[in-house]
Parts: sequence; C-alpha cells; structure tokens
Amino acid sequence: MDQSSLQGELERMHASSFGWALWCCGHRQDEAEEVLQTAYLKVLDGRAAFDGRSSLRTWFFAVIRRTAAERDRRRWLRGQLFERWQVRELSPALEADPEAAASESENNRNLLRAVAGLSTRQRQMLHLVFYQDLTVEEASRAMDISLGTARTHFERGKRRLREILAQQEAHHDRR
Repeated sequence: MDQSSLQGELERMHASSFGWALWCCGHRQDEAEEVLQTAYLKVLDGRAAFDGRSSLRTWFFAVIRRTAAERDRRRWLRGQLFERWQVRELSPALEADPEAAASESENNRNLLRAVAGLSTRQRQMLHLVFYQDLTVEEASRAMDISLGTARTHFERGKRRLREILAQQEAHHDRR
C-alpha cells in the first residue's frame, strides 16, 4: 500500500482509532490524543510498517495498543524512579544508617549476580528496555533481531531473573 493510500485509510479510520486509543488509555482523553498522535507518527516515519498480514484496521489498532502500553510502562518507570529519588531526598537519615546501606549494597550484589546468570541476549534486552528506556521493538532493531525473538528474550529474561532471585532469597532464608 502506498503512502497516500495509507494516509487516506488512516484518516477514514480516525474516529474508531481514537475510540480504541481512549479505551487503551483508560478513557483519559489527553493521553489518548497523545497515543494516537504517536501511533500516526510511527506510521508516517516508518517505525511501524503495514505488511498486509492482517487488515489495516487490526494492524493499526495493534500499533495504538503497543503505543499506549509503552506510555504506561514509561510512566510507571518514571514514577518508580521519582519515588526512589523522593524517598532518598526526604530521608537522608537512611543513607547515614550503615545497616541500611549494607542491606542495599547486598541487594545490589544479589541483583548483579542474578543478571549475570542470564544469557547475553536476555541481559542485553533487559538492559535496553529497563535502563535505556527502549521498547522491545526498538531494542529488537538495536540488537538486529526479529521482534518475535526479542519478545522471547525479554519474557524469558524476566522469568529467569525472577527465578534466580527467588532461589537466592530461599538460600538466604535457610541460613
């Protein structure tokens, strides 16, 4: 489908696309508008390309859903980071507490050991998504692997990381 035909079809689907974006954004109109605009930009700049394996509507609705999910994930991560920063800023006494510092240091070491137990691709995928704030799709392009393979590494990496951390916790509890 050429670019002008694609744009025409997207224009005809705008009302239903906006309705879907509203639903994906929990009926928050301002967020739905931003998600839909971002989805349109992804199509226009080629980050999302229609390959004809499904209907245009199904494909574009998936782009909208992924875009909304990316936005939610980023908002959640920012909230987590802000909360950690705020706790540290509001409670400097915690930093002065050697016991708390030792516990945090041990937690960091445990996490580093757990991450080291992942395959290289799983480590890379988790790093790109969680620390570099890329989507799984963007990370797949950065790693030059298919999106399906990237999703597999991402999901298996998260699952394996949880398993390793649970094993470490169980081992620590037995001591």
